[in-house]
Amino acid sequence: MTDYRTLLGELAVPRLAGTPPAAGVREVLKRELVARGFVAMEHQFTGRSLLHRLARVPLAGVNLIAVRPRARVETWLVAHYDSKGQPLSMAMRLVAAALTGVGVAELLSLALRALLGSVSPGMLDPVLGGVGAAGAALLAVNRVTDRSAGAVDNAAGMVTALATVDGLPPEAPVGVIFPDAEEYGLLGARALVRERAHLLAGTTVVNFDGIDDRGTTIVLMHRAGPMVDRVAGALEARRTRWLPVVVDGLALAGLARECVTIMRGDWGTMKVVHTRRDTAARLTLEGARQVAQAVAAALFPS
Repeated sequence: MTDYRTLLGELAVPRLAGTPPAAGVREVLKRELVARGFVAMEHQFTGRSLLHRLARVPLAGVNLIAVRPRARVETWLVAHYDSKGQPLSMAMRLVAAALTGVGVAELLSLALRALLGSVSPGMLDPVLGGVGAAGAALLAVNRVTDRSAGAVDNAAGMVTALATVDGLPPEAPVGVIFPDAEEYGLLGARALVRERAHLLAGTTVVNFDGIDDRGTTIVLMHRAGPMVDRVAGALEARRTRWLPVVVDGLALAGLARECVTIMRGDWGTMKVVHTRRDTAARLTLEGARQVAQAVAAALFPS
């Protein structure tokens, strides 16, 4: 039986896309896939995030695509394998974005008043402008680093994908994709859509991204359908069609018949994601176990 805690320790290391640690994690994933009877193939790609456009250096990434010999794939289990660190946690970035939105709304209000012939500032105008400037400044200094082990985001997601496979019979028509460079703007998923569209067409995509022990299980329904409904029902999850997050499901849904992203956590989870506190030590993998068990039951009812 797989020791998922040990596996989590191997996966939950800083692994920014394109770095040697990311290549090391990729080799661990290949080992795990081969042990489960899959053929693991590398899909190499290059892409440019905003950061790489500014640096004028394209990112070289590698997606992992795994299938069983001579088996058709009806459902893909997906979990990105790269991580990133940032000075601000996801929670703080959401706060900073909200503050920036206040500033943008204030600028639009001032412009509208100017068009209407009233340019006299109100008492709150300087305050709202300052709030917006503070939010923009926080976002501006929030550079990408390689200082987060990314246990929740997304080593636990990778473990959940593999645990789901372990809960299915060998004949289940599933494949596994571990995209690279999700943290740079879904570069790996976009490359799959661009260069491997035939693999995704007509399939169901179940994307795991951020599976904590704590909090609520959320199903982000990119493209609904019978299978997605069954997965959401088995998870007893909160269903939503939009969240302020950027996940691979957004890119993959354009080709898939059905597509869903599964997350689990709470505000406390968002306070550690992308920080040095996102370590394997804070996880028991109980959340991963529950999610994998439910998804396997939905995909292949006994």
